[in-house]
Amino acid sequence: MRRPTGTPTRRGKSPVADKRSPAAQAKPKRHAAAKAKPRRGNVVTRGVAGAVSLVWRVIWGSFWRLALTVALILFGASAYYYSSLPEASALFDGRARGSVTMLDRDGRVFAWRGETFGMVSSDKIAPVLKQAVIATEDRRFYSHLGVDPRGIASAIRINLAEGRGALEGNGGSTITQQVAKLLCLGESFDPTQWKDEAEYEAECRRTTLWRKVKEVPFALALEAKYGKDDILNIYMNRSYLGAGARGFEAASQRYFNKPAVDVNAAEAAMLAGLLKAPSYYAPTSNLARAQDRANIILGLMRREGYIDDAQLAAAEAEPARLSRAAAARAGGYFADWVMESGPGFLTTETTEDVTIKTTFDQRVQRAAERALAQTFEEKVKAGSKAEAAVVVMSADGAVRAMIGGRDSTVNGAFNRATQAKRQTGSSFKPFVYAAALEQGYSPDSRVLDAPLTINIPGSGPWSPKNYTRNYRGEITLTTALANSINTSTIRLQEAVGRDAVRRVAQGFGFAHDLTTSPSLGLGVSESTLLEMTGAYAGIRNGGRSVRPYGLVELRIDGDDQPLMGQSGGMGEQVVSARAAGQLIFMMEQVIAHGTGGRAKLPGDRPVAGKTGTTSSYRDAWFIGFTGQYVTGVWMGYDDNTPLNDVTGGGLPAEIWQAVMAEIHDGLPVEPLLTVTPDGSGVVIATGEGMPKVVTAGSANDPLAAALASAIRQQQGGGAPQPVPGGPAPQVPAVPPGTVPRTPGASTSAGGQAVPAAVPQGDALSEALRNIGIN
Repeated sequence: MRRPTGTPTRRGKSPVADKRSPAAQAKPKRHAAAKAKPRRGNVVTRGVAGAVSLVWRVIWGSFWRLALTVALILFGASAYYYSSLPEASALFDGRARGSVTMLDRDGRVFAWRGETFGMVSSDKIAPVLKQAVIATEDRRFYSHLGVDPRGIASAIRINLAEGRGALEGNGGSTITQQVAKLLCLGESFDPTQWKDEAEYEAECRRTTLWRKVKEVPFALALEAKYGKDDILNIYMNRSYLGAGARGFEAASQRYFNKPAVDVNAAEAAMLAGLLKAPSYYAPTSNLARAQDRANIILGLMRREGYIDDAQLAAAEAEPARLSRAAAARAGGYFADWVMESGPGFLTTETTEDVTIKTTFDQRVQRAAERALAQTFEEKVKAGSKAEAAVVVMSADGAVRAMIGGRDSTVNGAFNRATQAKRQTGSSFKPFVYAAALEQGYSPDSRVLDAPLTINIPGSGPWSPKNYTRNYRGEITLTTALANSINTSTIRLQEAVGRDAVRRVAQGFGFAHDLTTSPSLGLGVSESTLLEMTGAYAGIRNGGRSVRPYGLVELRIDGDDQPLMGQSGGMGEQVVSARAAGQLIFMMEQVIAHGTGGRAKLPGDRPVAGKTGTTSSYRDAWFIGFTGQYVTGVWMGYDDNTPLNDVTGGGLPAEIWQAVMAEIHDGLPVEPLLTVTPDGSGVVIATGEGMPKVVTAGSANDPLAAALASAIRQQQGGGAPQPVPGGPAPQVPAVPPGTVPRTPGASTSAGGQAVPAAVPQGDALSEALRNIGIN
């Protein structure tokens, strides 16, 4: 019988005790169970699933680690920025330089330079203005933490749809991020790093991916440091809003002449609309464009529920308008001149806010601008590039108006009234005659008008010619000046001496080089219109020099005492009051009977002046005065192109007449005080027909008492007096070709006159000075 092999099958209880523990007996075998579970998929699918699982684990692990790292970096950067942020009020004024505010003669603001700033707290800003800014710039301002992902995504989508780069155009920045940009991410202006403040600000505004990244922690720091109201307040104080206005308070004052707390919905919308492009949308640049932009902002405000339909309709029906001063934009050339004439550290480069009180008169300026524009519109061919400049001043040199070019609304442009040095032409001649009168010549002294040739060493013969090419023979000095006779003027100049003429001209304010050649008397030397007008003011003042000025007082805002006072005005006596009075008499004849006839003013208002035209008609001048104002007009081309047969007695005289008629409208007629041709009395040109002569025999006249004794002393008590309307005193004629002689003048020697001495104690001049004719 065979023995069975293998493991016997036990049935029932084994007689041999099982030595394994009960737990071991009950524990199932793992490998047996595993073998029992069927596998899913084949080798390929199982491999792919394993790879995906591995990649996911790597990505997830990397993501949360990266996120944690970014969060830590963001937190650290925000904490760093947070620690460096000052109090909110310290961030309101971000200007590196101050501003200059200019007041006219009546104390009203008419111009600003630099960036004006008016700090205002949140409670001093109209709620409708805040709402306009939020509706325009960041509608979810009060719901985000400084960064708006939805806004950024929307901006990127718009930029890409319009064919721009993702970061070009719309930036999707919140107001908080824009504040971060305005603060230049906490980086202050460093003159060693940037050439100027403009370059620094351009760098701060530049949009790059790295700067956008840096804006995030800075914006979070701002949100953590300040409240929403403080952030909005910083934004509304630092934003540039065009026309040199920094902040909404300054812009409201600049455009509407009212504080930001008082603006209405239409004005608030216009101000908020400036944030996108301040210079482009500035209402002073283009009011209609600014109003169109404001209507868009009003629509955004309606969408956000800040205004209702009725308020929207009312604001659109009554759009914002500029204040009178902002609309006029008057005095740009004048303001530029004042800035240049003052010290740089208190004007163009000031770090303080400065207020300057000036001599400027807005009424006179507007009148002059209207007159100039009307003359060019009516009498100058359309499309002409001819330019003009006008200066109006009081007799003491206080400049009241200034036009430096046909476009009178620009700032910082080339000022033809103060910067253009042009030949003066015949407008220089009064200074030749002033020198002669000072040496004892009389307006009735006679001089030859005939062909003249002067040999100039090194240059050869020079022959001045008259404008008409005609010659009159012997004429009086008055006739020679009234008709602007060149040959007579040069003969007179050579008689009194060029040095004497140069001294008189320089004494009256010519700061530029004067030629030493015989052509001096014909105005070949260059000068500016402002300088020439100031020189004529010296004649008007009885021979006392005048330095034109515009600055009356300069003070730093908040200071009680001014830092500067008036910088010009009356100067030294150049010629005697007697000689100046005689010259005024002669210059009256220029307008009454000579080349300046077109300058006559209505109502027989007394006027005196002189025309001027340079060779080839490149420059045309007319300068003259009344009892109230001295005004100069220049006309020409910037490139020296000859004018089309325009002389000083033509368009410049007409412009002068139009300007003076405008600015004298409503003013009383004031006399011009002149001296009779023989110097025996004072002629008061009243503008009422026959001039009035005050002499020793006119004891019933108020001036006679002051003048009678002086006149008697001057004449020795018995000289005959001129009769109004009677014949002029006879002066001995001089042989043709000789130097004219006048009472008191010495004989000539070798063709050159020996100047006659004028007594320092000229009694008539002293009397004129004593009664205020100076």
